[in-house]
Amino acid sequence: MDGQPKPNILITRLSHIGDCLLTLPMVNAIKDQCPQARITWAVESPTQKLLALHPSVDEILMIPKGWAGKPRCWISLRRQLQQPQFDIAIDPQGITKSAGLGWLSGAKQRIGIRGRWGRELSTWLNNKLVETEATHIVPRSIELIQGMGLSVNANPPRFDLPVCPESQQQVVRWLDEVATDQDFDPQKIIVINPGGTWASKRWEMDRFGAVANYLKSHHDLTSVVVWAGDEEHQMATDIKRHADALGPSNACVVACPTSLRELAALSALGQFFIGGDTGPLHLANAVGTPCIGLYGTTRPEDSCAFGDQHIAIQAWYQDGSCRQRRNATNDAMRDISIEAVQQASDQMVSQIANSKLPKFDAVASKQQILQAG
Repeated sequence: MDGQPKPNILITRLSHIGDCLLTLPMVNAIKDQCPQARITWAVESPTQKLLALHPSVDEILMIPKGWAGKPRCWISLRRQLQQPQFDIAIDPQGITKSAGLGWLSGAKQRIGIRGRWGRELSTWLNNKLVETEATHIVPRSIELIQGMGLSVNANPPRFDLPVCPESQQQVVRWLDEVATDQDFDPQKIIVINPGGTWASKRWEMDRFGAVANYLKSHHDLTSVVVWAGDEEHQMATDIKRHADALGPSNACVVACPTSLRELAALSALGQFFIGGDTGPLHLANAVGTPCIGLYGTTRPEDSCAFGDQHIAIQAWYQDGSCRQRRNATNDAMRDISIEAVQQASDQMVSQIANSKLPKFDAVASKQQILQAG
C-alpha cells in the first residue's frame, strides 16, 4: 500500500447539480484503483452541500459564480489553486471556465475531452485529451481516467451518495406527521418533481395530478410533490388541486420546504421518482431510488438516470442549440401522454415488487465514517 502513488487531483465540474452528481462514478472509479489519491472538487454553490458528504471527495473548493469575468477572482483563485500543488486536473465539464481552473492550478497533467464534448477553449487549456466514446455523462466521464492510466471497467459505475442522518430524521418526522393527518402510509409514497430550470423540460401540472390520482387508486401510493421557490410551490399546489378533483384528498401532498440534503433524504424514502431531466431526478438516482424520467429537449442517451432500474419516456426530441432548447416551448414534453406515464408506473411497481434487491444501499454519511474512525 505504501508503494502506491498518492496523486493530488483536482476535479473541475463546476455547475448544474445533475451533471455534478452524474460525475460521482468517475470519482469512485479513481478511488477504487488509486485509494491513496487525494481528490479536491472545485464547484459552485449549492452542489457542495451534497458533495461534502461523499466518502470519495476529500475536499471542496468553492468557486464564485461569474469568476471568469472578474480579474480579481483570477488572482485570488490562482493563489488558492496553486497552494495544494495539484499533480492532475480533470475537466469533465469541457468548457473554458472549467479547463481554465485546471490551467490556473498549475497541474502538470490537465486531462480533458477531445471531440464533440470538448468545447470552447478547453481543448487548448487541457494538455492531455481523451477521445471519449460514450454519449452518456456517466461512462463518458469515467473514460477520462484513462488519461491517468486507469481502467474504465475495473468496477461497475456507482454513486454512493450518502443520506445525511439529521436530514433523514427531519424528513421522516414531517412525513409521519402529514401521513397521520391525511391518513396514508408513509412507507408507500412516490416523489414527483414538476420543476425544471428550463421551462421546455416541464410536463403539465394537470397531467401530474392525473398520474398521482392513478397511483393512489391502482397502487395505493401517495405522491409527494417536491418544489424549490415560489414558482415551483405553485406548481406543486396545482398538482394537488388537480389530483384532489379526481379522487381522494390523500392521493397527493405538497412536500415541506427542503434543503438539498433533505431532498436527498425524502427521495430515498420514495418507492420511485417521477420528473423531468433536472437535478432532483439525478439526486434521486444517486441515492438509489428508481426513476421515471420525462424527456423533451434533452436525450435520454445523454443524461437519463443511469442504470437498468430506471425508465425513460420521450415522445420525440426537440432539437436545436443549447440556447434554442432552453428557450423553447415544452411541445415535446406535452406530447408525452398521461397513459405513457401511467404504464411506466405500472411497470415500475411490478419491477420493484419482483426485485430481490433492496431499493437502496444504506450508506453511512461522512460524519458517521469520521466518528467511527
